[in-house]
Amino acid sequence: MAGISDSLWNEDIDTNGYRDPAATYRTAVFEQYKLCVEMADRVSARRNLANTFFLTLHSGLLVFLGAWLSQEHHRRVPVVLVVAALLVLLGMCATWWFTIRSYQQLNKGKFEVIGAFEERLPARAFVAAEWHALSEGRDWRVYVPLNRVERWIPLLFALAYALGFAAVVL
Repeated sequence: MAGISDSLWNEDIDTNGYRDPAATYRTAVFEQYKLCVEMADRVSARRNLANTFFLTLHSGLLVFLGAWLSQEHHRRVPVVLVVAALLVLLGMCATWWFTIRSYQQLNKGKFEVIGAFEERLPARAFVAAEWHALSEGRDWRVYVPLNRVERWIPLLFALAYALGFAAVVL
């Protein structure tokens, strides 16, 4: 716990700083900080919604393709059409992967801004202390950052599509 406390409190800020005329300025900084944290939370919610959309879409497509492949009529489909379908599906996987990457980049920038705001606040709970408590994502037994997990999902779907394509063609 001592490590968290050390990273939590900003020693450059104490109660005396909140009694002077600059207190109005500090209040404005805190309000902007709260807005930045709220916007970061909204980005995370949109990211989760996008992942839910893509996961639902691809899960449905895999169920459809599995049912379709279990029937005999798929053998009459021209290979060109199967290749075109595979390219569309892989393109959807790539779109999902780039969407995840974009949200990761956006969140990274937001957390850097939030960290800069925390340098002017008495406590650095959100970026410094919490990240320290989670071993900065280095120890998977303490915390596995979601972005390390979620970027594999579109790749796994792409692999499933490629294996399905191989089963149809071969």
